[in-house]
Amino acid sequence: MSGPDASLTVSVVICVYTEDRWEDILAAVASVRAQSHPARETLLVVDHNEALRERLLKEYKEREDVRVLANAGPRGLSAGRNTGIAASRGEVIAFLDDDAVAERDWLRHFAEGYADPAVIAVGGRTVPIWASGRRPVWFPEEFDWVVGCTYRGLPPGRVRVRNVLGGNASFRREAFDAADGFATGIGRDGDKRPLGCEETELCIRLSRARPDAVLLIDDRAVIHHRVPEVREHFAYFRARAYAEGLSKALVARSVGADKGLESERRYATRVLPAGVLRGLRDAVLARPGGAGRAGAIVAGVLTAAGGYAVGSVRARRGGASFSVAPVEGGAHG
Repeated sequence: MSGPDASLTVSVVICVYTEDRWEDILAAVASVRAQSHPARETLLVVDHNEALRERLLKEYKEREDVRVLANAGPRGLSAGRNTGIAASRGEVIAFLDDDAVAERDWLRHFAEGYADPAVIAVGGRTVPIWASGRRPVWFPEEFDWVVGCTYRGLPPGRVRVRNVLGGNASFRREAFDAADGFATGIGRDGDKRPLGCEETELCIRLSRARPDAVLLIDDRAVIHHRVPEVREHFAYFRARAYAEGLSKALVARSVGADKGLESERRYATRVLPAGVLRGLRDAVLARPGGAGRAGAIVAGVLTAAGGYAVGSVRARRGGASFSVAPVEGGAHG
Protein backbone atom coordinates (compact mmCIF):
# COMPACT_ATOMS: atom_id res chain seq x y z
CA MET A 1 0.00 0.00 0.00
CA SER A 2 1.36 3.46 -0.89
CA GLY A 3 2.15 6.29 1.51
CA PRO A 4 -0.31 8.79 2.93
CA ASP A 5 -2.05 11.36 0.75
CA ALA A 6 -0.76 14.65 2.15
CA SER A 7 -3.84 16.44 0.84
CA LEU A 8 -6.29 14.20 2.73
CA THR A 9 -8.21 16.39 5.18
CA VAL A 10 -9.04 14.92 8.59
CA SER A 11 -11.39 16.29 11.22
CA VAL A 12 -10.82 14.96 14.74
CA VAL A 13 -13.83 14.67 17.04
CA ILE A 14 -13.30 14.51 20.82
CA CYS A 15 -16.45 14.04 22.89
CA VAL A 16 -16.25 15.50 26.40
CA TYR A 17 -18.66 15.56 29.33
CA THR A 18 -16.99 16.46 32.63
CA GLU A 19 -14.64 19.13 33.99
CA ASP A 20 -13.02 16.37 36.05
CA ARG A 21 -11.08 15.50 32.89
CA TRP A 22 -9.98 19.07 32.15
CA GLU A 23 -6.24 18.35 32.01
CA ASP A 24 -6.87 15.19 29.99
CA ILE A 25 -8.94 17.15 27.46
CA LEU A 26 -6.20 19.76 27.03
CA ALA A 27 -3.62 16.98 26.56
CA ALA A 28 -5.81 15.23 23.97
CA VAL A 29 -6.23 18.44 21.96
CA ALA A 30 -2.49 19.21 22.19
CA SER A 31 -1.67 15.74 20.84
CA VAL A 32 -3.91 16.34 17.83
CA ARG A 33 -2.39 19.76 17.16
CA ALA A 34 1.09 18.14 17.14
CA GLN A 35 0.33 15.55 14.44
CA SER A 36 2.80 14.96 11.59
CA HIS A 37 -0.24 14.79 9.26
CA PRO A 38 -2.01 17.94 10.46
CA ALA A 39 -5.69 17.73 11.30
CA ARG A 40 -7.91 20.17 9.46
CA GLU A 41 -9.72 20.86 12.73
CA THR A 42 -10.42 19.49 16.18
CA LEU A 43 -14.04 19.46 17.27
CA LEU A 44 -14.77 19.30 21.00
CA VAL A 45 -18.36 18.13 21.45
CA VAL A 46 -19.65 18.86 24.96
CA ASP A 47 -22.30 16.50 26.29
CA HIS A 48 -24.93 18.70 27.99
CA ASN A 49 -22.53 20.49 30.35
CA GLU A 50 -22.81 24.25 29.82
CA ALA A 51 -20.12 25.14 32.37
CA LEU A 52 -17.60 22.91 30.58
CA ARG A 53 -18.62 24.26 27.17
CA GLU A 54 -18.12 27.88 28.29
CA ARG A 55 -14.77 27.05 29.84
CA LEU A 56 -13.58 25.36 26.64
CA LEU A 57 -14.83 28.25 24.50
CA LYS A 58 -12.71 30.60 26.60
CA GLU A 59 -9.70 28.27 26.50
CA TYR A 60 -9.68 27.96 22.70
CA LYS A 61 -11.09 31.32 21.59
CA GLU A 62 -7.77 32.18 19.92
CA ARG A 63 -7.52 28.82 18.11
CA GLU A 64 -9.17 28.69 14.70
CA ASP A 65 -8.37 24.97 14.37
CA VAL A 66 -10.29 24.04 17.55
CA ARG A 67 -14.08 24.32 17.59
CA VAL A 68 -16.30 23.80 20.64
CA LEU A 69 -19.83 22.48 20.08
CA ALA A 70 -22.77 21.41 22.20
CA ASN A 71 -24.12 17.89 21.70
CA ALA A 72 -27.20 18.50 19.54
CA GLY A 73 -28.80 15.14 20.38
CA PRO A 74 -29.71 13.14 23.47
CA ARG A 75 -27.14 12.72 26.22
CA GLY A 76 -24.46 10.15 25.40
CA LEU A 77 -21.38 9.41 23.34
CA SER A 78 -23.16 8.31 20.17
CA ALA A 79 -25.16 11.54 19.79
CA GLY A 80 -22.02 13.53 20.58
CA ARG A 81 -20.12 11.79 17.81
CA ASN A 82 -23.01 12.37 15.41
CA THR A 83 -22.94 16.08 16.27
CA GLY A 84 -19.23 16.18 15.48
CA ILE A 85 -19.69 14.34 12.19
CA ALA A 86 -22.43 16.74 11.09
CA ALA A 87 -20.32 19.81 11.86
CA SER A 88 -17.01 18.51 10.50
CA ARG A 89 -15.37 19.59 7.24
CA GLY A 90 -12.80 16.87 6.62
CA GLU A 91 -12.89 14.06 4.09
CA VAL A 92 -12.14 11.69 6.98
CA ILE A 93 -13.52 11.96 10.53
CA ALA A 94 -11.31 10.54 13.30
CA PHE A 95 -12.38 9.95 16.89
CA LEU A 96 -10.17 10.29 19.96
CA ASP A 97 -11.21 9.65 23.57
CA ASP A 98 -11.12 12.66 25.88
CA ASP A 99 -8.75 10.88 28.29
CA ALA A 100 -6.24 9.76 25.65
CA VAL A 101 -3.29 11.24 23.79
CA ALA A 102 -2.29 10.32 20.25
CA GLU A 103 1.27 9.64 19.14
CA ARG A 104 2.67 12.07 16.59
CA ASP A 105 2.12 9.82 13.54
CA TRP A 106 -1.43 8.70 14.48
CA LEU A 107 -3.19 10.52 11.66
CA ARG A 108 -0.39 9.79 9.19
CA HIS A 109 -0.95 6.06 9.61
CA PHE A 110 -4.69 6.55 9.21
CA ALA A 111 -4.05 8.52 6.01
CA GLU A 112 -1.86 5.71 4.65
CA GLY A 113 -4.77 3.33 4.97
CA TYR A 114 -7.00 5.60 2.90
CA ALA A 115 -4.56 5.50 -0.01
CA ASP A 116 -6.63 2.46 -1.03
CA PRO A 117 -10.02 3.80 -2.24
CA ALA A 118 -11.76 0.63 -1.05
CA VAL A 119 -10.88 1.43 2.58
CA ILE A 120 -13.72 3.15 4.39
CA ALA A 121 -12.57 2.91 8.03
CA VAL A 122 -9.21 2.68 9.80
CA GLY A 123 -8.68 2.06 13.51
CA GLY A 124 -5.55 1.96 15.61
CA ARG A 125 -3.97 0.51 18.75
CA THR A 126 -4.91 1.82 22.18
CA VAL A 127 -2.40 1.33 25.00
CA PRO A 128 -3.46 1.63 28.68
CA ILE A 129 -1.90 4.13 31.09
CA TRP A 130 -2.70 2.61 34.48
CA ALA A 131 -3.40 5.10 37.28
CA SER A 132 -1.36 2.96 39.70
CA GLY A 133 1.61 3.03 37.32
CA ARG A 134 1.38 -0.60 36.23
CA ARG A 135 -1.11 -3.24 35.17
CA PRO A 136 -2.84 -4.99 38.09
CA VAL A 137 -1.28 -8.46 38.23
CA TRP A 138 -4.69 -10.16 38.03
CA PHE A 139 -5.91 -8.16 34.99
CA PRO A 140 -5.69 -10.29 31.79
CA GLU A 141 -4.57 -8.61 28.57
CA GLU A 142 -7.33 -10.54 26.80
CA PHE A 143 -9.81 -8.23 28.61
CA ASP A 144 -8.15 -4.86 27.96
CA TRP A 145 -11.29 -3.90 26.02
CA VAL A 146 -12.85 -3.53 29.50
CA VAL A 147 -10.78 -0.35 29.91
CA GLY A 148 -11.17 0.78 26.29
CA CYS A 149 -7.85 -0.56 25.04
CA THR A 150 -6.55 -2.97 22.42
CA TYR A 151 -6.70 -6.52 23.78
CA ARG A 152 -4.64 -9.65 23.25
CA GLY A 153 -6.16 -11.65 20.41
CA LEU A 154 -6.40 -8.90 17.81
CA PRO A 155 -4.08 -9.64 14.87
CA PRO A 156 -0.93 -7.49 14.63
CA GLY A 157 0.05 -5.17 11.78
CA ARG A 158 -2.36 -3.57 9.33
CA VAL A 159 -5.20 -6.04 8.91
CA ARG A 160 -8.78 -6.23 7.78
CA VAL A 161 -11.35 -6.42 10.60
CA ARG A 162 -15.11 -6.59 11.16
CA ASN A 163 -15.13 -3.43 13.26
CA VAL A 164 -12.82 -0.73 14.55
CA LEU A 165 -12.78 0.32 18.23
CA GLY A 166 -14.50 3.66 18.79
CA GLY A 167 -11.99 5.59 20.92
CA ASN A 168 -9.27 5.30 18.27
CA ALA A 169 -10.97 5.15 14.88
CA SER A 170 -11.60 7.00 11.66
CA PHE A 171 -14.12 6.82 8.82
CA ARG A 172 -14.48 8.33 5.41
CA ARG A 173 -17.33 10.83 5.37
CA GLU A 174 -19.18 8.69 2.82
CA ALA A 175 -19.45 5.94 5.46
CA PHE A 176 -22.07 8.03 7.23
CA ASP A 177 -23.83 8.84 3.97
CA ALA A 178 -24.10 5.10 3.33
CA ALA A 179 -24.99 3.85 6.81
CA ASP A 180 -26.11 6.93 8.80
CA GLY A 181 -24.58 7.69 12.19
CA PHE A 182 -23.87 6.01 15.50
CA ALA A 183 -26.91 4.44 17.15
CA THR A 184 -28.24 6.20 20.24
CA GLY A 185 -29.42 4.13 23.17
CA ILE A 186 -26.61 1.60 22.92
CA GLY A 187 -23.31 3.27 23.85
CA ARG A 188 -21.86 5.33 26.69
CA ASP A 189 -23.84 7.91 28.62
CA GLY A 190 -21.52 9.76 30.98
CA ASP A 191 -21.12 7.88 34.24
CA LYS A 192 -24.05 5.50 33.87
CA ARG A 193 -23.71 1.76 33.23
CA PRO A 194 -20.61 1.29 31.00
CA LEU A 195 -22.34 0.07 27.85
CA GLY A 196 -20.56 -0.18 24.52
CA CYS A 197 -20.71 -1.79 21.08
CA GLU A 198 -21.99 1.28 19.24
CA GLU A 199 -19.00 1.19 16.88
CA THR A 200 -19.49 -2.57 16.32
CA GLU A 201 -23.11 -2.02 15.33
CA LEU A 202 -22.17 0.87 13.01
CA CYS A 203 -19.41 -1.12 11.30
CA ILE A 204 -21.71 -4.12 10.70
CA ARG A 205 -24.37 -1.78 9.31
CA LEU A 206 -21.74 -0.13 7.13
CA SER A 207 -20.52 -3.46 5.75
CA ARG A 208 -24.09 -4.36 4.85
CA ALA A 209 -24.64 -1.05 3.08
CA ARG A 210 -21.26 -1.27 1.30
CA PRO A 211 -20.31 -4.97 0.96
CA ASP A 212 -17.18 -3.99 -0.99
CA ALA A 213 -15.93 -1.69 1.77
CA VAL A 214 -12.70 -2.53 3.63
CA LEU A 215 -12.25 -1.80 7.35
CA LEU A 216 -8.71 -1.90 8.75
CA ILE A 217 -6.84 -1.74 12.01
CA ASP A 218 -3.26 -0.44 11.83
CA ASP A 219 -1.41 -1.08 15.07
CA ARG A 220 1.08 1.70 14.31
CA ALA A 221 -1.68 4.31 14.82
CA VAL A 222 -1.21 4.45 18.58
CA ILE A 223 -2.98 6.36 21.32
CA HIS A 224 -2.35 6.15 25.06
CA HIS A 225 -5.53 5.89 27.11
CA ARG A 226 -5.72 6.80 30.79
CA VAL A 227 -7.25 4.12 33.05
CA PRO A 228 -8.54 5.69 36.28
CA GLU A 229 -7.96 3.95 39.56
CA VAL A 230 -11.60 2.86 39.93
CA ARG A 231 -11.31 0.84 36.74
CA GLU A 232 -8.39 -1.17 38.07
CA HIS A 233 -10.71 -3.02 40.45
CA PHE A 234 -12.55 -6.28 39.88
CA ALA A 235 -15.93 -4.64 40.59
CA TYR A 236 -15.55 -2.45 37.50
CA PHE A 237 -14.21 -5.37 35.46
CA ARG A 238 -17.34 -7.36 36.30
CA ALA A 239 -19.72 -4.43 35.67
CA ARG A 240 -18.14 -3.69 32.29
CA ALA A 241 -18.24 -7.35 31.22
CA TYR A 242 -21.93 -7.55 32.17
CA ALA A 243 -22.68 -4.34 30.26
CA GLU A 244 -20.85 -5.70 27.23
CA GLY A 245 -23.14 -8.73 27.28
CA LEU A 246 -26.20 -6.48 27.42
CA SER A 247 -24.90 -4.43 24.48
CA LYS A 248 -23.97 -7.48 22.41
CA ALA A 249 -27.51 -8.80 22.83
CA LEU A 250 -28.89 -5.57 21.37
CA VAL A 251 -26.48 -5.73 18.44
CA ALA A 252 -27.22 -9.40 17.76
CA ARG A 253 -30.93 -8.66 17.88
CA SER A 254 -30.46 -5.90 15.32
CA VAL A 255 -28.03 -7.44 12.86
CA GLY A 256 -28.42 -11.17 13.59
CA ALA A 257 -26.31 -13.40 15.81
CA ASP A 258 -24.21 -14.68 12.88
CA LYS A 259 -22.77 -11.25 12.11
CA GLY A 260 -23.20 -9.77 15.57
CA LEU A 261 -21.13 -12.48 17.26
CA GLU A 262 -18.81 -13.49 14.43
CA SER A 263 -15.59 -12.15 15.97
CA GLU A 264 -16.68 -13.04 19.50
CA ARG A 265 -16.88 -16.76 18.66
CA ARG A 266 -13.24 -16.88 17.65
CA TYR A 267 -12.31 -14.84 20.71
CA ALA A 268 -14.25 -17.14 23.06
CA THR A 269 -13.11 -20.43 21.53
CA ARG A 270 -9.44 -19.65 20.85
CA VAL A 271 -8.12 -16.51 22.53
CA LEU A 272 -9.69 -16.94 25.97
CA PRO A 273 -8.90 -20.67 26.48
CA ALA A 274 -5.29 -19.89 25.58
CA GLY A 275 -5.33 -17.08 28.14
CA VAL A 276 -6.65 -19.38 30.87
CA LEU A 277 -3.94 -21.96 30.10
CA ARG A 278 -1.28 -19.24 30.15
CA GLY A 279 -2.53 -18.04 33.55
CA LEU A 280 -2.55 -21.55 34.98
CA ARG A 281 0.94 -22.19 33.64
CA ASP A 282 2.16 -18.97 35.31
CA ALA A 283 0.53 -20.10 38.56
CA VAL A 284 2.36 -23.44 38.39
CA LEU A 285 5.60 -21.53 37.76
CA ALA A 286 4.85 -19.28 40.76
CA ARG A 287 4.65 -16.17 38.61
CA PRO A 288 2.60 -13.33 40.13
CA GLY A 289 -1.09 -13.14 39.24
CA GLY A 290 -1.32 -16.24 37.08
CA ALA A 291 -4.23 -17.84 38.93
CA GLY A 292 -5.93 -14.45 39.22
CA ARG A 293 -5.75 -13.85 35.47
CA ALA A 294 -7.11 -17.31 34.71
CA GLY A 295 -9.93 -16.75 37.19
CA ALA A 296 -10.70 -13.28 35.85
CA ILE A 297 -11.03 -14.63 32.31
CA VAL A 298 -13.50 -17.29 33.46
CA ALA A 299 -15.42 -14.77 35.56
CA GLY A 300 -15.47 -12.28 32.68
CA VAL A 301 -16.86 -14.84 30.26
CA LEU A 302 -19.58 -15.97 32.66
CA THR A 303 -20.55 -12.41 33.54
CA ALA A 304 -20.72 -11.30 29.90
CA ALA A 305 -22.76 -14.40 29.10
CA GLY A 306 -25.16 -13.49 31.90
CA GLY A 307 -25.50 -9.97 30.54
CA TYR A 308 -26.12 -11.35 27.06
CA ALA A 309 -28.87 -13.65 28.37
CA VAL A 310 -30.59 -10.82 30.25
CA GLY A 311 -30.19 -8.46 27.28
CA SER A 312 -31.65 -11.04 24.89
CA VAL A 313 -34.76 -11.46 27.05
CA ARG A 314 -35.18 -7.68 27.30
CA ALA A 315 -34.75 -7.23 23.56
CA ARG A 316 -37.34 -9.93 22.80
CA ARG A 317 -39.78 -8.26 25.16
CA GLY A 318 -39.14 -4.88 23.59
CA GLY A 319 -37.72 -3.45 26.78
CA ALA A 320 -34.39 -2.42 25.28
CA SER A 321 -33.79 -0.76 21.95
CA PHE A 322 -31.69 1.77 20.11
CA SER A 323 -32.26 4.03 17.16
CA VAL A 324 -30.29 5.14 14.13
CA ALA A 325 -30.88 8.45 12.43
CA PRO A 326 -29.21 10.13 9.44
CA VAL A 327 -26.37 12.50 10.36
CA GLU A 328 -27.79 15.89 9.53
CA GLY A 329 -25.78 18.74 8.10
CA GLY A 330 -22.17 18.25 7.14
CA ALA A 331 -20.12 21.35 6.51
CA HIS A 332 -17.51 19.55 4.44
CA GLY A 333 -15.90 21.06 1.45
